[in-house]
Amino acid sequence: MTEEKTTTEKKSVAIKAEPKVAADKKKQDYLYAIGRRKTAVAQVRLYKKGEGKFIVNEKEMPVFFSTKELQDRALASLVTVGQDGKLDVTVKVVGGGKVAQAEAVRHGLARTLIQLNPNFRKPLKKAGFITRDARKKERKKPGLKGARRAPQWTKR
Repeated sequence: MTEEKTTTEKKSVAIKAEPKVAADKKKQDYLYAIGRRKTAVAQVRLYKKGEGKFIVNEKEMPVFFSTKELQDRALASLVTVGQDGKLDVTVKVVGGGKVAQAEAVRHGLARTLIQLNPNFRKPLKKAGFITRDARKKERKKPGLKGARRAPQWTKR
């Protein structure tokens, strides 16, 4: 009897797996772009049909970006073009700190929105979301205490 139960369970699992594959094929209709800030890199997927879900590193956005300020920075490009809550977004972010990650998400979102509708370029450009902020920390030089800070000078 135990053998019969396991075979029926395996069949039911196999049947359940098929609709998931079909659902994944429908979800393949997305736009992709990479956003960067300092050392943070965000891989953004913007799904054309959605309910406004925003997932960052497999977590809901309010969980990943805990403060309202960081959430606003990440959503800024969507709010600028009026697409907030209309599209599904999934993001994978690595490197940098939380602020740099939020700004990398904003940059990647701006790039995907331009792919979605080229008319969005003008308001996003005016807000400064298309330009990649390339500023990074300057490296420490030999003989100095930091990038530019020299050791204290003594007269005698």
